[in-house]
Amino acid sequence: MTAPIPRDIPDLPAVPGVPALLPSPVPATAVVAPVRRPLTAIFRLLVALAAAGAVTIDLLLGSPVRVLSYFTIQSNVLLALVFAASARRAWTARRPLSSTLTGATLLYITITALVYHLLLAKASTPFSMTGGTTPPTGWHWVTNQVLHTAVPIAAALDWLLLTAPGRLHLRQAAPWLLYPLAYLAFSFVRGELIVPGTPGRYLYPFLDVDLHGYKSVLGNALLLGLAFYALAVLLIAIDHARPNPVRHRVHHRAKTGFRLQPPVG
Repeated sequence: MTAPIPRDIPDLPAVPGVPALLPSPVPATAVVAPVRRPLTAIFRLLVALAAAGAVTIDLLLGSPVRVLSYFTIQSNVLLALVFAASARRAWTARRPLSSTLTGATLLYITITALVYHLLLAKASTPFSMTGGTTPPTGWHWVTNQVLHTAVPIAAALDWLLLTAPGRLHLRQAAPWLLYPLAYLAFSFVRGELIVPGTPGRYLYPFLDVDLHGYKSVLGNALLLGLAFYALAVLLIAIDHARPNPVRHRVHHRAKTGFRLQPPVG
């Protein structure tokens, strides 16, 4: 016969000198094997090369200073750099770039596409850049299509199909507008430094102070700024509502027994 187990077992005294367990600061990437994404890396590298190649051709065909002054060129240069860096990280299984940077890049290239197709390329709009001018031909036509259409579509596909959702945040929307605001100031300063009456003094019709005056141009800039902020909020909302296209692939590759998964993007 064994002795009956008492109902109340007294608490054991604490062992002196044994520290309490603290939350581990070890990131998930230290627990789960990193996941390489070679196809994603190749796609992003090709997009970066396409943007860089089109910009290079435009620089060779025109005045480099003038070409580099366009918002279209600047946004594509930024995208080429960010996508090249993202391609390297996807190839080497490193952590993705900051969502603040990648989100800003997505916003700027989307602005480039929308402003061109909705305002500048339509002859019926008051800010058209095609009315009364000869349509671009040859290499100019090619680079025009790549910078305003092909690259923005590729950037959107990368975001929707190759990037984990939920990384963009509402607090990032306002800081993203600092660059368009800086570009507005740059346009004004550039226009003041060029002799009045010089063709192309202002690169975009809605920023042409000679035609509309500062009051109208600032009004145009305010409306565009509000539209850009609304676009940023829309991208953030979509980013949180869309499904995760990479979760199942990462979960399939990272068979470690842990539920933690490395960041992807």
